[in-house]
Amino acid sequence: MAETRGVLLPAYVLADESGSMGPYREDLANGLASLCEGLRAEPMLAAKLRLAVLGFSDDVQVRLALADMRAETTLPQVVIRGLTDYGSVFDDLLNRIPADVQWLRGQGYKVHRPVVFFLSDGQPTDGEGWRHAHAALIDRARTPTAPNIIACGIGDAEPGTMVEVATRPEFAFVAKSGTDIGRAISEFFHALTASLVASGQALNSARPQLVVNRPDQFTLAIDEVG
Repeated sequence: MAETRGVLLPAYVLADESGSMGPYREDLANGLASLCEGLRAEPMLAAKLRLAVLGFSDDVQVRLALADMRAETTLPQVVIRGLTDYGSVFDDLLNRIPADVQWLRGQGYKVHRPVVFFLSDGQPTDGEGWRHAHAALIDRARTPTAPNIIACGIGDAEPGTMVEVATRPEFAFVAKSGTDIGRAISEFFHALTASLVASGQALNSARPQLVVNRPDQFTLAIDEVG
């Protein structure tokens, strides 16, 4: 039997690129750049991660295919376009994640349950249409590679929707009322980087676990719903 090359955590960043994000395109681009640079600055931890960046609006477009950040030199590019179709996100992940996990296993790695960081500034424009694909994606009986989903809402995104998107109530956050959206985006990426670094460290422990840090200027969405 071939020796295992190690254990990897696949992480997916789903960034809202809908028209309402237009004024914050630079903040989004800067946040993605800081994430990539932050992981490159921690090569021992980056070795345990594989990062993908996907932009979504009417559809999902790959801004960074699943990559080892120690070797990746390009930065994800942001393209503002279209509406806020949540269904496209979960349809895409339902196909993408199992294929990526199979690919990593084929390279000789064991794979930790993937994690998705979802950032949106609005309500889904496809109504209830996203729920079917979302339910299939997170059902571990139907999708053995079902990811953990951390959902962060800014702008017009409603707390209740973030709770529904996240796989656990404590994985759903919304920016505090009155928080500048540009600052909220920055805080999201800061917390995301810290979460991935801490999760990478935890993979070496006797009890590997996903670490999720609450972004500054955000509250638990469940508190806002209540």
